[in-house]
Amino acid sequence: MESLGHILTNTLLIGIGATAITDLWALLRRRLLGVALPDYGLVGRWFAHMPRGHFRHEAIARVEAVAGESLIGWAAHYLTGMAFAALLVALCGPAWLQSPRLASALLFGLVTVAAPFLLMQPGMGAGIAASRTPRPNAARLQSLITHAVFGCGLYASALLIRVITDFTPAS
Repeated sequence: MESLGHILTNTLLIGIGATAITDLWALLRRRLLGVALPDYGLVGRWFAHMPRGHFRHEAIARVEAVAGESLIGWAAHYLTGMAFAALLVALCGPAWLQSPRLASALLFGLVTVAAPFLLMQPGMGAGIAASRTPRPNAARLQSLITHAVFGCGLYASALLIRVITDFTPAS
């Protein structure tokens, strides 16, 4: 049986890996399809205004900028990926780390699209499921694809960590 520290470390690494894979997807999508990269500075601005009691904005791009908002946004992006990985492992159990399954990771990745649809997009002024954007269906499709990529990233990262730990002597 693996220690709690080992489980937590692997889980956090899976979240980081899956988020990095999602970021690589965004770069590929920009290069191949001309889709703009996500602006995590705006996410940081949204988070930075929360302690001031502002959780919902008409349009986050028109809200006063905050020092360090890009760093805050990128940190929130990766912390969210780690939290989602932890939730996946909590739901599937630590045995999932020993034998990751693509189906559960992909399904979980798709379910995580509820967070931007119901929290982030409305809070930043885009409406529920991007309903206030110029092309809501395109935005929704991009979100679904991105979260499917995240789910695949959870699986790929778990497999990679499993391979690495199989070859690393236990201490």
